[in-house]
Amino acid sequence: MTAARAAVEILKREGVSNAFGVPGAAINPFYAALKASGGVHHTLARHVEGASHMAEGYTRARPGNIGVCIGTSGPAGTDMITGLYSAIADSIPILCITGQAPTAVLHKEDFQAVDIASIAKPVTKAATTVLEAAQVPGVFQQAFHLMRTGRPGPVLIDLPIDVQLTEIEFDPDLYEPLPVHKPAASRKQIERAVEMLNDSERPLLVAGGGIINADASELLVEFAELTGVPVVPTLMGWGILPDDHELNAGMVGLQTSHRYGNANFLESDFVLGIGNRWANRHTGKLDVYTRGRKFVHVDIEPTQLGKIFAPDLGIASDARAALELFVEVARELKAAGKLKDRSQWAASTQERRATLQRRTHFDNVPLKPQRVYEEMNRAFGPDTRYVTTIGLSQIAGAQMLHVYRPRHWINCGQAGPLGWTIPAALGVATADPEGSVVALSGDYDFQFMLEELAVGAQHNIPYVHVLVNNSYLGLIRQAQRNFDIDFQVNLEFENINSPELGAYGVDHVKVVEGLGCKAIRVTEPDQLLPAFEEAKKLAAEFRVPVVVEAILERITNIAMSGTDIASVNEFEDVASEPGHAPTAIRPYVEA
Repeated sequence: MTAARAAVEILKREGVSNAFGVPGAAINPFYAALKASGGVHHTLARHVEGASHMAEGYTRARPGNIGVCIGTSGPAGTDMITGLYSAIADSIPILCITGQAPTAVLHKEDFQAVDIASIAKPVTKAATTVLEAAQVPGVFQQAFHLMRTGRPGPVLIDLPIDVQLTEIEFDPDLYEPLPVHKPAASRKQIERAVEMLNDSERPLLVAGGGIINADASELLVEFAELTGVPVVPTLMGWGILPDDHELNAGMVGLQTSHRYGNANFLESDFVLGIGNRWANRHTGKLDVYTRGRKFVHVDIEPTQLGKIFAPDLGIASDARAALELFVEVARELKAAGKLKDRSQWAASTQERRATLQRRTHFDNVPLKPQRVYEEMNRAFGPDTRYVTTIGLSQIAGAQMLHVYRPRHWINCGQAGPLGWTIPAALGVATADPEGSVVALSGDYDFQFMLEELAVGAQHNIPYVHVLVNNSYLGLIRQAQRNFDIDFQVNLEFENINSPELGAYGVDHVKVVEGLGCKAIRVTEPDQLLPAFEEAKKLAAEFRVPVVVEAILERITNIAMSGTDIASVNEFEDVASEPGHAPTAIRPYVEA
């Protein structure tokens, strides 16, 4: 068979059932093999970067998924770079496959011939241009091995057109995936960590995205319940334990954090971090974050230990392997009556949760964004998978929405590329076609890759997209306050075709409908909940993306700090009575 056909057969035997991409001359032999072989459903994107984000959303939605992105030579590969960066930054395995000019002309500046392997190398676990057709099976086998081994991440394989077309000897029935290696903690290491935890007075568990990658959320919850230790989920670990769990101490950080989360952390004296990387927007200034507390850090990547600050104990281990031992040791100590009673400390974290809340209930017109998230909490239940990337919308959403299950907050954490949300949501909805998928964007994130909505219309991929529109680059505007400027961040203009919009410029309803989807515009707070309910019905009926556009006040400053977790600027009035935060997990109680 051709090397291209062998590659497709390997995809299927490695568990691939869906791929996203855009064909082109240099990758057409691979597409021919894809069609001839069958068994891999392909979604045609409108932009190759969009296809890479679809692949990433697909991976993030289900344990074991690996999204595949396919494109031709030259600009298709360079378009994938942002997706590869996003994936490696958050430890997400995706496989990007590119076509390439014939091997004989790679050095002759041939049309769309670029050294994509060199370009992609810094943002992949491996990037290879295959020069010998007989190596194709081994390169694909190694790619899946690398994506799954150790810290997960993406791989790029570049296939010259003559390599794809070359006939090779390959028997798919003899193919076997390579064994996956993941480091595992020793019993002795875990015993020492639990001993340190037991010696503390006010311990916390920091639960990172590595726990979700390891599909070990239930073990983290069991360990927390055995020890009675409150849990701080990171942004990438949100959903590991439900928001309404009595041991959920809230999120910590400069931006995507809760008032009570930061307050609880600042009261702690010991932190056990599992599968997290001490991201700077979580920690803020390290002297404030680390002062007065000891740290144990468990991470699958040995070089991650000590990268940000030196822990008192570092353990290189896959999160599942470590948590299995943590649960085993905790069970034994509990049975022997040797675990401290943490009930008073845990209760104090929930007292802060009830007293330190942000206000969400506003009746303003134009809308205040906080009211949008309040109504989202009413409209979208615990089965909802939220998808978002960056901006004031993402920050405020993380502060005010509720998440109850792992892989139900799907967020591009470190890279934060604008435009990620629409294609990622399409990837998530492809992986979970009957699920409740709700995307959240500001107007600029939405406009970056809105052409991908046509993919949802063409391929009948339904989801609900909440678009909060203030016609501003809100997060950048807020950051520019430090420079006393408001420069090149306002998007308003008078739309000659939609004068009723005033200064809000782009008529998103017309654009969305022109792309074959449904859209609803909301201008008053009481319209929000009915619009969300209608959007769910329209998505189910027409099987297309449905956009709910909320017209916001032009300027809202969302709570955040530029320095440390002890000095968050709230900007808005905080909750001071129960009616100010009616959808909060804990009813407001005056301090």
